[in-house]
Parts: sequence; C-alpha cells; structure tokens
Amino acid sequence: MFRSLRRALCAAAAALLLMLAGVGAQTVHADPVDAVDRAAAPGAGYWHTSGRQMLDAAGQPVRIAGINWFGFETANYTPHGLWARDYKSMIDQMKSLGYNTIRLPYSDDLFKSGTVPNSIDFSGGKNADLQGLGSLQIMDRIVAYAGQGGLKVVLDRHRPDAAGQSALWYTSAVPESTWIANLKALATRYRGNDTVIGIDLHNEPHDPACWGCGDTTRDWRLAAQRAGNAVLSVNPELLIFVEGVQTFNGVSGWWGGNLMGVAQYPVQLDVPNRVVYSAHDYATSVAQQSWFSDPTFPANMPGIWDKYWGYIFKQNIAPVWVGEFGTTLQSTIDQKWLAALVSYLRPTSTYGADSVSWTFWSWNPNSGDTGGILKDDWTTVDTVKDGYLASVKAPGFPGGGGDPGDPGDPGGGTAACTAAYTVSSDWGGGFNAEVKVTNSGTVALKSWKVTWTWPGTQKVTSMWNASYTQSGSTVTAANADHNGALAVGGSASFGFGGAPGGGGAPAVSCTAT
Repeated sequence: MFRSLRRALCAAAAALLLMLAGVGAQTVHADPVDAVDRAAAPGAGYWHTSGRQMLDAAGQPVRIAGINWFGFETANYTPHGLWARDYKSMIDQMKSLGYNTIRLPYSDDLFKSGTVPNSIDFSGGKNADLQGLGSLQIMDRIVAYAGQGGLKVVLDRHRPDAAGQSALWYTSAVPESTWIANLKALATRYRGNDTVIGIDLHNEPHDPACWGCGDTTRDWRLAAQRAGNAVLSVNPELLIFVEGVQTFNGVSGWWGGNLMGVAQYPVQLDVPNRVVYSAHDYATSVAQQSWFSDPTFPANMPGIWDKYWGYIFKQNIAPVWVGEFGTTLQSTIDQKWLAALVSYLRPTSTYGADSVSWTFWSWNPNSGDTGGILKDDWTTVDTVKDGYLASVKAPGFPGGGGDPGDPGDPGGGTAACTAAYTVSSDWGGGFNAEVKVTNSGTVALKSWKVTWTWPGTQKVTSMWNASYTQSGSTVTAANADHNGALAVGGSASFGFGGAPGGGGAPAVSCTAT
C-alpha cells in the first residue's frame, strides 16, 4: 500500500548520456569451471522448494538474506549510484556486509529498442566495461559479477514502464502479452546461469487486484499462474516469486503484502516445487497503519504478520520471502517495528536456513521514505540500520568460476590487513563508530581481528558485523562468519556503539590469517 510515496529521489549528480549500441538478445551461460567443487557448498546450482524451505541443487537448505538495488526500473535504465561509483565496488561492498542476494527491479522499458541507459560515470576508469552497452547488457555484467562473487540474483518486474507503479500486472500501454513475453525473454536470457535463481513476477499488486475472485482481468493469483508457467516453459529451473495483493475478503494491508488468500487459493504451477510467496512490509516512515497505534504495539506485530503471510511459513505450506521492508528509523515506533520484524524472521544463529528469507529496501540512499543501507555519499554505510539486520544475515554462496582479481598464491605470500577507525556520531554521553578492515597482503584472508586501546573509560555497548571482547580499555574485535574471507584488496566493515563519548579515534592494529 501507499507505494506512490516511495518514488526514488533522483540524485543531483552529473549524468553522462550513454548512446545505445546494438542491444542484441543473448543467452548468458554460467561458467562450468569448478562446478564439481562448488556442489558441496550450500547454494550451488538452481534451487527448488520443499515445504517452507528452499533447497539447492544438492538438497541443502538455503536462505536469502539480501538487498534491493533499484534503478533499472527508472528513467536511468540502470542501477542507481553508478554516477558515483564503480558497480563492482558496490557489489563487493554488499558481499562484505553479509548480503548474499541482490533483488534487481526493472521495467519493461528495458526491452524497447530506444531505451538508453544514462547517468553512469566512466571517469577514472569507473564502470569501464559498461561503456557502450545497453540496459540488458549492463544487467548481464551485474549478474556475472555478482555470481562470480557468490551472490544470487532475483529479477523483479517492478513496473510496466519507468513512469511508475501499476496496480495490475498490465496497463493499456503494456498488455499482459508484453509482460509475459518479456518475462520469458529474461528467463531465456539467463537459462543455464544459476546466479539468477528466480523472477519476482510483478511488484506490489494492489486494488483492484484480487486473489481467488476468478475475474481474469483482476485475479492476480490466476495471472501469476499464467506468467509462472510461461517462464517455466523456457527455463523450468527458476523459482517463481509471487507477491500478495492489497485486499482479501475485505481485509486490507500493504500493497503486495496480503497473502491471506494462499490458504484457500494456492498458486499451482506445471512444474512442482517452484513457488515462493513474497510479502512486503513497512513502517510509519512509509505510511501509518492501524496496528502501529495498537496499545500493545510492538507485541501485536507477530500476530499481524501471522495473519497476512507468516502462516504460510509456520504451516509449512511454502517458503516465504519478505522481498521488501524498510524505514528511515527516525521514529521510536519504526525502531521497535524493525527490531520486532527481524526477530520474527528468526535469527540465523539459532535457526540457520530454516528461517524466513528477505531482501531489505534498499541499498540505495535515494529511496524517499526509507533511505538505504548506504548514506547519501553512496559509500558510507548506515551502520545503525545495517546493524539491525546482523542477526538475520546468512552465509554466502559458492562463486561462479572464481574471482579473476584473486588468482591465488602459487608461490606463497603474506597475509596482512589494515584497519581504519572512524567516529560517525558523538553526542557526549555516547558515540557510534565504524572500523573498515582491508586486505593489504598478497593472499586471500580467511579471518581477521582488530585491536585498539582507548585512553579514557570508554566501553563498547553494542557491536554489529563482528564479535568482541574488552579488557579494561583494550578492545579486540573479530570478524563475523559472513565477512572474514577477504580477497586481496577487499574490505569489510563493522560498527559499534560505545559510551561515554568524546574519546576520538584511537590507533588500531589488524591481524590476519
């Protein structure tokens, strides 16, 4: 609901117009190198479902713990932020923070011959291999680099065109036949490339869309079956992600967030074990809902989520993926909401892959009513927001063919790292800080730890993306499971809160293995 409020704010950056050069459809195949070695690591190959779990090709349970990176669906026709940074550095940063999947929104404009990607900075060697490419070819490069680094990708048909959201899966300008044809084109394009594990058929269906009403012009469940079967007819290995609607039997919720109809009218596809249901959920920075003013809030929220979509997971009907959730975190209500939702998703340390999957909205800072994991400079991490997600992050997946920037160390080399300590905010009674660890050696790292000693009485009060011990004024922080491995030149960050403030940045040392 209320998605018109969340139109992306265009960043005031120098836009470089890129002339379109031959957007020919092509099929992108995964590199078969190391396929046998990769099979043992969770996440290898295409995925399927079994009850409430997603399983990899070897039958091992896997979990999406990812991030939305939008822009393809806008008039830039390419992910946002490329006006500020190289796309590879952004994907590397996503991985270093422990996100294992990227949800990539797009619009059907990408398939039009006149579509020209724009607002990409090529100066200083940035995005050099995107120069001269069309939008779909840029998508190919992003998918390839993400897969190489061990991230999965879910493609999200977000809008029929760059003009904005649509309640139904079709409009007068983009009929159902075009929607399905383009879904099939993407499924064919990435056939054989298991980095792309599935397609989210349409973003946030809402009134007058219905679920199970039988009217083929409005029944989203029937449309999802038609589109899902069309996708599977050309690429039967893909997962089909199906969002909810706004209203079912007179009960309304968020746009795309109401999956109450699944109990009576499940999506039934020709290929079994391919459906993943997707819910969206937001906080007051997007819009008010009745449950936020309930006197029992936030204790009432698990019951709300159970009613709209959580029952699907709890009753072992199918996997559930919260494809979007986000907030600016400015209000106390929103902070309580996010903490409650993260707990509801089930902590990875306790439940492993037997948990609700998710992709946070968003990586981008320019989402008007949620902000993002990145701050407005498109580089600095909002460590407080990212820290809320630490308990539900999940292991990454095997990379596709290795990282050509990390050829290994055939002759022996040096494991080394450096660390940079930055105070991001200080209000006297306390402070927040971030430490960036960089592999400065000549071999890939398996783990790292950072040590510093404060001159005063500061104590760590909380830490995210690392674990720590403190003895007197000396703190030792060690990598989390998801960010210990660093390629040569790669980096990872962790953050923490402490008290009292006013201590400045101490000298830090880094030890690597």
